Amino acid sequence: MRFLHTMLRVRNLDAALDFYCNLLGLQEVRRRVDEKNKYTLVFLAAPEDAPAAKEALAAGRRDGGVIELTYNWDAEDYGEARYFGHLAYEVDDIYGLCDKMMKAGVTINRPPRDGNMAFVRSPDKHSIELLQKGKPLPPKEPWASMPNTGKW
Repeated sequence: MRFLHTMLRVRNLDAALDFYCNLLGLQEVRRRVDEKNKYTLVFLAAPEDAPAAKEALAAGRRDGGVIELTYNWDAEDYGEARYFGHLAYEVDDIYGLCDKMMKAGVTINRPPRDGNMAFVRSPDKHSIELLQKGKPLPPKEPWASMPNTGKW
């Protein structure tokens, strides 16, 4: 397992980038703009972590140890608690880990239907994103037909 990122929602992307980059000193390592779903993701790394994050991306792997700033273009009031989004971890076997967690009583809020991504929540209701290492696994049951449950 490898730590990937922490997602934070931001109300004003320019103000957030000014704070995190110009004041705190983080560096942008990648950006994703999704016009269809109306959001922008900006991934930031500490100066000493930025080269490794960029190397990982160049090698076709996910970057790690970064902060993901999520800017949703449509205004939404998240309240105080919803600006923290989730922790993300890359895992060797998403199906095996989800099965282990489900057998231990953890609700799989967003099942790994695609063999690539799942969401669970900690006992304190923190969202945890699980991402399959490398290429997605082939879809299989019970995951492929399992619906989302609760919030994630």
